[in-house]
Amino acid sequence: MKSCLVVDDSKVIRKVARHILEKLDFAVDEAADGQEALTHCKTAVPDVILLDWNMPVMSGIEFLRVLGETDLPHRPKIVFCTTENGMGHIRAAIDAGADEYVMKPFDRETLQSKLQIVGLA
Repeated sequence: MKSCLVVDDSKVIRKVARHILEKLDFAVDEAADGQEALTHCKTAVPDVILLDWNMPVMSGIEFLRVLGETDLPHRPKIVFCTTENGMGHIRAAIDAGADEYVMKPFDRETLQSKLQIVGLA
């Protein structure tokens, strides 16, 4: 079974994402910020990370930069999931290592299409 780590400070977003991902046959774990996500990745690297931009403790973009410098058995696919829709934000996310970008709010079809693009759905 494929695994996904949902990283978002919103409990509601994590719950919605979990519901969609479990229907797509993903095992789902959650983290409320980038630091929590980094700790999780050092223990168990997921296949994909659904990552919010704006979070306390460590933002999504900071997490991506630190993850890139972390020695892991494999690199997870990263799908940024945020309300930030400016081209500058999208370019910054891709430059920092994101594989895909999805806007909130998202639905099952949108998320599934992004997961297909990164080869996981």
